[in-house]
Amino acid sequence: VQLQASGGGLVQAGGSLRLSCAASGLTFSSCSMGWFRQAPGEERLFVAGINWNGRTYYADSVKGRFTISRDNAKSTVYLQMNSLKPEDTDVYYCAAKASWFSTQAGGYDFWGQGTQVTVSS
Repeated sequence: VQLQASGGGLVQAGGSLRLSCAASGLTFSSCSMGWFRQAPGEERLFVAGINWNGRTYYADSVKGRFTISRDNAKSTVYLQMNSLKPEDTDVYYCAAKASWFSTQAGGYDFWGQGTQVTVSS
């Protein structure tokens, strides 16, 4: 199984980024997918998730600004990040798990390598 995350970068506050996570080696349409963030020395925190059936979930801090979506034909999950704030700066990770969605990082079976998001003020 491989999850390849991309799309991070440096953006000014108020700007947008779109993260992508391409999956291979698993039955993507049966998996729930999540995006997490992590600062150095800190625990990995839930950002957004999408169930295998398309239902979406968001951390309160990103509701109304971030949108998670999936394309099963491309085995890819996306995170559209709008109205970015300096406090959104972190390394972002995508993750996959079988069946139902979870907000807990420990519930995921597979992880991507992380992509850095930096928002300047």
